[in-house]
Order: sequence, then structure tokens, then C-alpha cells
Amino acid sequence: MRVIKRRNEVSEEDIYALKVRAIWKYVKSESFAFWMICAYLFFEYVRPQSIYPAIDILPWTQLTVIGAFLGCFTDKTVRWVSSPLNKLLVIFLFIILVSSFFAYFPDISYNNLDKYYLWLVIYFLVINIVNTRKRFFIFLSIFLISSFKISLSLAVTWAQRGFSFTDWGLKGPPGFFENSGELAIQMLVFWPIAWAFSSTLRPYVGRRTFNLLLLMPITAVMVILGASSRGAQLALLVQILVMNYKSIFKFKVLGALSIALFLIWTFLPEEQKDRFETMGDDQTSQQRLLYWENGIQMVQENPVLGVGYFNFSRYFEIYFSDDVLFRKAELPHNILIQVATDVGLTGLFVFCIILMVAFKKSKDFQVKGCSCDQGLIGRCMNISLIGFVVAGQFVTVTYYPFLWIHLSLVVSLNNSNIKSCYFNRELSN
Repeated sequence: MRVIKRRNEVSEEDIYALKVRAIWKYVKSESFAFWMICAYLFFEYVRPQSIYPAIDILPWTQLTVIGAFLGCFTDKTVRWVSSPLNKLLVIFLFIILVSSFFAYFPDISYNNLDKYYLWLVIYFLVINIVNTRKRFFIFLSIFLISSFKISLSLAVTWAQRGFSFTDWGLKGPPGFFENSGELAIQMLVFWPIAWAFSSTLRPYVGRRTFNLLLLMPITAVMVILGASSRGAQLALLVQILVMNYKSIFKFKVLGALSIALFLIWTFLPEEQKDRFETMGDDQTSQQRLLYWENGIQMVQENPVLGVGYFNFSRYFEIYFSDDVLFRKAELPHNILIQVATDVGLTGLFVFCIILMVAFKKSKDFQVKGCSCDQGLIGRCMNISLIGFVVAGQFVTVTYYPFLWIHLSLVVSLNNSNIKSCYFNRELSN
């Protein structure tokens, strides 16, 4: 039977067609909790409070998180969402707490607990509030628009520089994406999802709108190239190869990739090419190698719980002081070594299981009974995850938003689609 549409209800097709009035009509009708979780995403990624100091008078991100939490009590649509990732993330928190108790420097651990448990709170808020296809689409759109705001402005900046460096590569707004390496990782996470988003909406939008949507992945790739991060550029190459692995050995594909790589190398600034040529010999590379080498030794000597949550830098400065090449020791510039030194092989095992479960849930994403094929978004979310993991071998970003927001999107993607399809079938019957 045909699904009965409620009077004055905004259809999914109108939203997918990016009809502003329809989208605004739908958003206005939504709950306070949904408004707040969307506002959180906006303030965390766009960070207008950093751009305009005049409004930086309140802790906006904290207030929106609190608002979303309180809003859950009045939103009748909010239901507890079950996922294997839920248990794994709670187990990881428990291991962090135990590691902090037995840490070499417990005060450092306790002072940094919020760097994980806040992400846990945000994760649970997102998966329980963003629980329909319409909500997921709006939430994902805010994520993409916020990232696009960064990528577009920086791509224009890079072009105005003549595709060259000034003192360093491109940098983002103050916050999580200010450092060039961390900025590049956000773009690695952003561009595959933006590509899937654009491709999925192609049947619903006009050619001009579709071309505008393609600017999202294009500008993101430009920022990756202009950010100077060698690890991110390597991750981009891996992402492209994985996306095309089924046809990679076809002559046309090999030819296109060869031309693309040639053009990328042509547009790379000379400073960036020099960084590749000196890779392993420059002081930055040498310091990272020392972090990795000594980090592995820390894990070997403290295999169960590591040296303590966020204890790496302090432990390194005391026990490996001769290997501090700069003013002070930083974190290990490797997400796996960071986790292993923080919480030992116990925590590393759980962390790897989290990554594998997230990958499998996206890989197996299928919606039975739905009219639209959304498989592409699941596949591209895994491409994003691959980019994060590869680039994360060179940057310390374990407790940045990349992974934790990604996990919430994975769970919400599955839950919202399955729930919506079940609801539609009930209406049909």
C-alpha cells in the first residue's frame, strides 16, 4: 500500500532536493534537543566564538551539550539506542579510569579525563537524538557545511598564494583544526562523505546545485594538499586507491590516476616537495621516530595498563630526556602508540575492536524496505575512517572529534534508516 503522508508534513524528497523553505519548515518543527545537538556541532566546527571575540562571552559548546541533555527529557522521540559500540566505549572509559589510578603521574591523568568522557557524552546524545532519516540528513548537512566553510576559505587562500607556502602550510580556525596536520585529517574525514552526499542527491537536485555540491570534496582535497602534512597526503593516496581497488588495474583507471598524481605533484609547492625529499632526515621526523621507538619501549615495560592516561609526555621528559630534540616532549604523534602508552595493550585491544566494529557496521549497511539506495554513504564513511587511521599514524589525534563524531554518525546512520523504514512499513500496513 502507498504510504500516507501526514498533512503539512515535509517530505524526504523536498529535503533531499535542498528546498530551503521545506528544510526550514521541518527544522522549526523539531525538538529543543535536536536544535541543541545541531547547535553544538555548529559551535564546535565553525567556532564563530573564536572568529568574533565579541560573542566569546559564554562557553557555547558546553551550554549546547547541556541543553541537548536536558532537551532529551522533553523529546518523546528519544529512545535508548543499542549498539555494540556503546559497550565498547564504556569499557574503554573503565580502562582509562583504572589506568589513571595506577598511572605514574595520576594528577595528569585525572586532569585530562574530560578529553575522553565528554566525547562519550556527546556520542550518546547524538545517537539517541539523531534517530530519523530527516534528522540524520540535517545533522550530516550541518557537519558538511561546517567543514565546507573551512575548506572553501582555505582553498581560496591557497589559490591566492599561488599554490605555495608562506611560513607553513594551511591552518584552520582556532580549536581542533588550527594545526595544519589536524586540519588535513578533518578534510580526509570530510571529503569522502561529501562525495557520497553529492552523488546521493544527484537525482533530486539540478545540475548547477550538483556542481556546487562537488565543490565540497574538491576544496577538501585542495586543503589536504596545501596543509603540508605528509601523513595526510599519504592517507589521501590510500583513500583514492581503496575507493578504486576494483578497477585500479584497468588501463583507463591507471592512466587517469597517473595523470591525477602528476597534476597533484605539479601543484605541490616546492617547499612541500622538499619536505618529502628530506623525510626521515629532518629534525621533525627524527623526533617522531624517537617518540615511536621509546613509546614502544614504554609499552613493553608496562604492557597491561601503560604508563598512565596522558602520561606519555611527562614520562618521556623524565626517562628519555636525552631524546627530547625540541624544547619539551609532545604526545607520540601516533594514535596507536598514544593509546598503548595511555592504557596499555588492554586498552589498545579494545580501541582496535572499536575501529573494526565501526568499519563493519558501515560496510554491512543495508536498508531493507527503503526506496533509496544509501549504500554509498556507508562505503564512503569507511573511506573516511581509513583516512583517519592512516594519517593518525603521524599525528596525535586520538581524543579529537574525528573518531568520536564519526562513530556517532555510523550508529545514527544505521539506527535512523532502520527506524524510519520500519515506521513507513507500519503506515503502509
